[in-house]
Amino acid sequence: MSEAIAVGIDIGGTNVVAGFTTDNGKILQQIHHPIKKFLTPDDLVKTFSAEILSHCKLNNWQLKGIGIGAPNGNFFNGTIEFAPNLPWKGIIPLTKMFAVECITTAILTNDANAAAIGEMIFGAAKGLHDFIIITLGTGLGSGIVANGELIYGHDGFAGELGHTTAIRNGRLCGCGRKGCLETYASATGIVRTMKEWMSNGEETSLSKIPNEKITAWNVYEAAMQNDALAKKAFLFTAEILGQTLADAVAYTSPSAIILFGGLAKSGDLLLQPLKHFMEENLLQIYKNKVKILLSNLPESDAAVLGAAALIWKESKNIFQTI
Repeated sequence: MSEAIAVGIDIGGTNVVAGFTTDNGKILQQIHHPIKKFLTPDDLVKTFSAEILSHCKLNNWQLKGIGIGAPNGNFFNGTIEFAPNLPWKGIIPLTKMFAVECITTAILTNDANAAAIGEMIFGAAKGLHDFIIITLGTGLGSGIVANGELIYGHDGFAGELGHTTAIRNGRLCGCGRKGCLETYASATGIVRTMKEWMSNGEETSLSKIPNEKITAWNVYEAAMQNDALAKKAFLFTAEILGQTLADAVAYTSPSAIILFGGLAKSGDLLLQPLKHFMEENLLQIYKNKVKILLSNLPESDAAVLGAAALIWKESKNIFQTI
């Protein structure tokens, strides 16, 4: 007898990951490709569709549908719309494209929303009804859950904390605006901070690395080796993010904020000052009430599981308590 599976696809600014997932959250197999491999959205759809159908046939899996998490993903329209951190521009009707290629149901949401669903069902937010997830990757994504419901807003784009203005007339963002939070509090953001300070002549051990090759991981390693400028960059990043999270708490009064993604792996280097700056900027009625937690799902799994859960929720209605 064939086993029913849903495919969850996480489209990020660096990699695209697809997971073949059971209804109890077990990922049977994954497919990984760097996003730069795909010159057009059609290239991505055709490549993943062919691999998905091939794996299903080989393993005798019954494909229930494809759930997709992507930057600027519109849940209502099934489209990616003007995503600043993806190589393709404009409006991309991704669910229609996958539905045609795979002859199956396809559902799409914002990548951070998918991660929020994954955390709510299988991870650190299990049992929570009010929380915010912050994905600290190439950019900064966020998903907001209030009263047990994911907040989409009237047009499907609610919860874009990464594109709230952290510093007026600040850094130019890929979205075309200035001072967005993700230009400061993301893997890309902390690298920009270091490069700006280095260009002003500040000393750091990273000076021996070619400027264009400096990564957030390099900044983390330098900070762990007591590089003063790298430690200062983490403190600055924590301050900007902490101030914005304090504002976000006032919107929905969450019981927890969950951090996910590469930059979150820096642990207490980011977490301790972040807690300090958030508490320092909170309204009195919210102080000492909001936990900051780290995702307890493997990095690629939260968004993949959340995307797949879109299909299970639609086809079986097994997550009625969400």
